[in-house]
Amino acid sequence: MYDLSGKVALVTGSSMGLGRIFALDLARAGATVVINDPDGGEPAKDVVKEIEAMDRDTALFPCDVGNPRGVSEMVDGILRQFDKIDVLINNAGISIDATTVHYDPEAWDRVIKTNISGAFYCSKYCLPPMIKQRWGRIISIGSLVGQIGVMGTPAYTASKAALIGFTKTLAKEVARRSITVNCVSLGYFEGGGLMKTIPDRMADRIMAEIPVGRWGRPEDITGAINYLISDSASYITGQTININGGYYM
Repeated sequence: MYDLSGKVALVTGSSMGLGRIFALDLARAGATVVINDPDGGEPAKDVVKEIEAMDRDTALFPCDVGNPRGVSEMVDGILRQFDKIDVLINNAGISIDATTVHYDPEAWDRVIKTNISGAFYCSKYCLPPMIKQRWGRIISIGSLVGQIGVMGTPAYTASKAALIGFTKTLAKEVARRSITVNCVSLGYFEGGGLMKTIPDRMADRIMAEIPVGRWGRPEDITGAINYLISDSASYITGQTININGGYYM
């Protein structure tokens, strides 16, 4: 594990699921971790307590990442409290499933607003302090769904595919400021969002197509995130890192 002491990291959607795991892992590595979710309820407060129990600095900033004004105010608050933002993990995301012909336009807008507009807003407002200090790391959490397409997930697929393109453009814009921008594209993980909507019979078929023969584990992702933040990964930018057990190559 790389030592991330002195780094301030914002992890969006970090009150539960993989986002919570990412936040706790960064805290263990020494980072000051800002917890975020839309409403700041008990799950988010519990993550803060877990980090405080490690004797690490932390804070909770409730914010809907799909609201640009809210994101701007959140970033301003983080800067007032911690003076800088070194790392942004764009993890917040939702999925509402239905085939395209039956898809509710309001559901489409909600998914796109959270998954890709949220990543844009958070990146936009976190970049100025990173540019000023000439160092930063932006990592967006993608999905193999955005690379292969999955029936019944038009908005989720579109948002995750867009995240890959946004990563490439942003990486080129800020590379000379010692800021790297990468996407970590996830397969099927224990505790991940994709697993929650898969019927058992489909899960069996998917498992049969995963070369390593198991579902992903959180530590398969946290190690990659920790490395991408470190100075050892300073020459890696604009990339989509696939972590899926070989399901998609």
